[in-house]
Amino acid sequence: MKIIELMNEEAILMPLNAANKENCIHAMIDALAESGAVTDKTAYLEAVMNREQMSSTGIGFRVAIPHGKSAGVTAPALAFAQLTEPLDWESIDGQPVSIVFMIAVPEQSQGNEHLQILVALSRKLMDDEFRNQLLAVRERKELIELLGTI
Repeated sequence: MKIIELMNEEAILMPLNAANKENCIHAMIDALAESGAVTDKTAYLEAVMNREQMSSTGIGFRVAIPHGKSAGVTAPALAFAQLTEPLDWESIDGQPVSIVFMIAVPEQSQGNEHLQILVALSRKLMDDEFRNQLLAVRERKELIELLGTI
């Protein structure tokens, strides 16, 4: 599975002006709903927030990857946000977040599809050059080209 196949233009928020982590999460869920991947925003929000309560999805390097598995999701999807101002995400490295990927997976998905997506993204995000390119993109077309390399 290619990461880019999970993205829909409606779910690319560049730039996103969010006051806090919760506002960011809500905006990204709204975008996933607009794209058709999320049909029950309340159910999906509950799954994402339950996951956040377990431990922060701020993976470090100024990146967060909130995710959830929910009956409110129709098909695996990915949203992206480039924040106008870094947000506190209680990241493992203590640094604020500037880039957010949100993974949505149907509850009835076989296996650990969300984990496969998470692993593919995380591996690429460990690369300093890739992260710097993500921080520097200003247009959706640039983002889509860059994500096409995953």
